[in-house]
Amino acid sequence: MTEKANGKDVIYIDVDDEITGVIDKVRGSHSKIIALVLPKRATVLQSIVNMKLLKRSADESKKNLVLITSETGLMPLAGGVGLYVAKTLQSKPEIPEGPEAADSRPEDVLEDDLDDEPIAMGEKPVDRSKPVGELAGAAAVEDTIQMDDDEEATLADDAADGVAGGSVAPGPKKPKDKSLAVPNFNKFRLLMVLAGVAVVLLGVLVYVCAAVLPKATISIKTDSQAISSSTIVTLKTDGATVLNVKDGIVPAKSTQSQKTLTEQAAATGQQNNGQKAAGQVTITNCSDSAATISAGTGFSAAGLTYISDTTVVVPPSDFTSPLSGSKCKNNGKATVSVTSQSAGEKYNIEAQAYTIAGKPANLAAAGSAMAGGTDDIIKIITQADIDTATQKISSQDASAIKTQLKTALTGSGYLPVEVTFTAGNPQTKTSANVGDKADNVTVTQTITYSMMGAKQSDLQEIVADDVSHDIDTKKQSILDYGMSSAVFGVQSQPEGSAVLTMQTTAVAGPDLNQADIKKQVAGKKANAARDLIKQSPGVTDVTVKYSPFWVSAVPGKASKITVTIEKPTKTVQSKNNADSNP
Repeated sequence: MTEKANGKDVIYIDVDDEITGVIDKVRGSHSKIIALVLPKRATVLQSIVNMKLLKRSADESKKNLVLITSETGLMPLAGGVGLYVAKTLQSKPEIPEGPEAADSRPEDVLEDDLDDEPIAMGEKPVDRSKPVGELAGAAAVEDTIQMDDDEEATLADDAADGVAGGSVAPGPKKPKDKSLAVPNFNKFRLLMVLAGVAVVLLGVLVYVCAAVLPKATISIKTDSQAISSSTIVTLKTDGATVLNVKDGIVPAKSTQSQKTLTEQAAATGQQNNGQKAAGQVTITNCSDSAATISAGTGFSAAGLTYISDTTVVVPPSDFTSPLSGSKCKNNGKATVSVTSQSAGEKYNIEAQAYTIAGKPANLAAAGSAMAGGTDDIIKIITQADIDTATQKISSQDASAIKTQLKTALTGSGYLPVEVTFTAGNPQTKTSANVGDKADNVTVTQTITYSMMGAKQSDLQEIVADDVSHDIDTKKQSILDYGMSSAVFGVQSQPEGSAVLTMQTTAVAGPDLNQADIKKQVAGKKANAARDLIKQSPGVTDVTVKYSPFWVSAVPGKASKITVTIEKPTKTVQSKNNADSNP
């Protein structure tokens, strides 16, 4: 409990309070002068260490501390650390005398009085005339360790005034034994934690080095051989086909996927919806017979063509007398209205001569100025625009569709034969037709894709039959049919079937069980493991390597052992192939 009295804090200490709780109360006080009221038989300050801790905390908090107690056993301890003591809150505080130093003078002791245990060298004899409290205080001083910190021996005058209401003469500083020091428990605790961490890390390191890192690699050479196989395989998907190894006929499955693809292309065509230019053309017939110009005849000038609107008959011209050279008088003329072939302002031209399409040279034409042509250009769809969008669809990457079909075949237990991938005839729709007014055209195609697959076991039987004449079945077996790297080629692909070439490289040799080898050599030295593996038929050489460098035997766990059976370095051609290709 804490209360204010005359400008100072009065803190009451309970019998069961710990020293840490007392220190917290002192530090939590907001007054510079603190009266600490101790109960009778208070044990918390019976230790010189606790007393010094209390004094140090008060000094660090810049608090002036006075102990209110009449316990004689506490007086030497308080005096030893320089704490003020008062019997009551109204008494004058003073620093009690510290414990007496040990008396080194010899003391005569009668043998009859030696009721207690012998006094060890350097110990002070018990003064039986002193009260028990003082003896306990003196013993506590001698059994505890003095603090290293410099401590003030007296309180400031204002502290004394605040407690007792008057001035108190400061007490003399007590000499301290510099050879004694309180151990740094925080540092000791830190060292213990670091030592524990180091032990754990060392254990982890030992475990990693002994159980995780050790590995062994075993490389085995055998008398195995690689045999090249090339066969003709016919896949049939009719559902009634059965495997025929001799003829290479294999039942197959076809899976399909229909996709709708869309692409767009911008319109590149142009159409002028403006007005057409019009005018008149006069035709001169320099001949002796009339000429008929049908409607729709073209008259051209300056690279532009104009079409006659009606049919016109041009009469013949008169000629001079033969005596004067029979010259044409150019009086056989007719005029016809014409309209420009297309709309546009470019057809508005000046009067000039025209040529008549498909007419003889004795007809001449001269036209008036053409006028009335205007421009109104719009975009239209051309066939090239539709072709462009279609080409974009055909150039799309089909990898995703192939993967989908392969996944479907694999899920059904078939080996996908990717070369049989085909795209059916597309069904095409366009958003606009050629000549339609539009800014772009969208082409949509619905395409059915398909791929064939066969049972891997069926294909392996064909390979086995092809290389059967090249292996000794008593000593060798086919270790690898080479299906993972088989190369297929399409010869023909009629409806519901496919004729393919299949090329593989099969490996034949002794059949070694890697799992059994790992169990047999686990924990053995390199030489013992090597000799054990060489006992297997067909094994020609064995190499055992450890890692890291400190490992001296094959690890005991099979998961730490890697067994590699080396593949043949040379490939021989199947006798069946050699016979068919002399």
